[in-house]
Amino acid sequence: MTETAKRSLRAGLRWTSLRLRLVVVFALVALTAAVSASGIAYWLNREAVLTRTQDTALDDFRRQMQETAAGLPTRPTKDDLQRAAGEMASSSPGYSVLLVAERERGKPIVGYSDLDSFTRADVPDSLQEQVARKQPLTSSNEHEYHLFWQRTSIAGTPYLVAGTRIIGGGPTGYMLKSLDQERQDLNSLAWSLGIATALALVGSALLAQAAATTVLRPVQRLGDAARKLGEGKLDTRLEVSGTDELADLSRTFNRTAGSLEKKVADMSAREEASRRFVADMSHELRTPLTAITAVAEVLEDEADTLDPMIAPAVHLVVSETRRLNDLVENLMEVTRFDAGTARLVLDTVDVADQVTACIDARAWLDAVDLDAERGMMVRLDPRRLDVILANLIGNALKHGGSPVGVRVRTEGEELVIDVRDHGPGIPEDVLPHVFDRFYKASASRPRSEGSGLGLSIAMENAHIHGGDITAANSPDGGAVFELRLPRDAEKLAHHDEPGADAPDENGAT
Repeated sequence: MTETAKRSLRAGLRWTSLRLRLVVVFALVALTAAVSASGIAYWLNREAVLTRTQDTALDDFRRQMQETAAGLPTRPTKDDLQRAAGEMASSSPGYSVLLVAERERGKPIVGYSDLDSFTRADVPDSLQEQVARKQPLTSSNEHEYHLFWQRTSIAGTPYLVAGTRIIGGGPTGYMLKSLDQERQDLNSLAWSLGIATALALVGSALLAQAAATTVLRPVQRLGDAARKLGEGKLDTRLEVSGTDELADLSRTFNRTAGSLEKKVADMSAREEASRRFVADMSHELRTPLTAITAVAEVLEDEADTLDPMIAPAVHLVVSETRRLNDLVENLMEVTRFDAGTARLVLDTVDVADQVTACIDARAWLDAVDLDAERGMMVRLDPRRLDVILANLIGNALKHGGSPVGVRVRTEGEELVIDVRDHGPGIPEDVLPHVFDRFYKASASRPRSEGSGLGLSIAMENAHIHGGDITAANSPDGGAVFELRLPRDAEKLAHHDEPGADAPDENGAT
């Protein structure tokens, strides 16, 4: 399975995916419609089947009572009732008959068409009471007795029970009609409607899947193209077909991608030109700066013998020359990072010796309190560590004053170096920008001894090792810079371009 197919499958299984939601919505709509239609159809068919069976049986029972039971004597014998019940049942559409009369007052006699299937105990008491109750005669009611019926269940089987009485002192008749066949027919109908509902649900899911595939395939292609565009593949374009809204969206995407590609190409060209200009300018300045620096050093050595009016100018020239030389070196370092040509030159060193050498080379031994145990061996680029330490310690001495505390320790596979001063600390609004290039904490002092690149270069050197530098204020006062480097930066070293980054001297700025 291709990566695109796997990604599509995972996207389709997420609840947040449009495909899954579309399928679920289609399924819910189809299920609701199918259940509603099936329920209505079942209810209508049930009422129709039961009403038809019920009306047929009741009409026939009423007729049999009028034709057979009404012809019995006023005081019928049990044999009369038994014979009449049998005749009524034999000519009926499948129901049993029970006839009740009085031989004498208070002495009822009963005739059964089938004693095993229908007895007086099977007739609900409520129905017997209704049948026996004499109805008042009114203009709208011309008969004392009416035919009453109800549905009941005997031993789990549904039945229709009905009863009426012959007007004028005739017998009372009851009928029992089994509705089991109708129940079976309705159950078959229910199963059929259930199967139809399930098929409708499956069909709706398939339809939703087809619709989702048709509708969402262009959206998926658009998503893949946007992802590629975000990964930097600016030449990504979509194939446009049709005239619908998705086609318009694809055309808009292509226009946007083309415009973005052009703007990025222009910006890259301008950035490359600027970087090349800075690099070329820095290289071009090195030769005259070298000569100027040599002359400045000679003038500095002879400053004491010069005219007192000229000596301050000589010292200013020497100071600004050195500052300009440091700025050019820093610019060259920055251009190497921007161009991606900076490389690590690794060596295994004792951290304590390396930090001590950095401090001693700049005559900071009296101004720095070093807490470092000998024997902590790490593999890194010694020159770049020297650049980082020189910038951090020099910055602390310049802004926080001495003594500056430097503490070296290890935490797991990391080398941690803390540089702390005892100055006023870093303003909260400055903290997020201390590693920005050319950032000056005070806008009223745009000119300072530093170039504004020192901490930025320190951060770049930490990053190329796979480490980081953080700045914060100590609760006890003063600023704390924490440098974290891997104890072995071997995996980050690139040896494919040996000599791409020749060692340069770079002190604190």
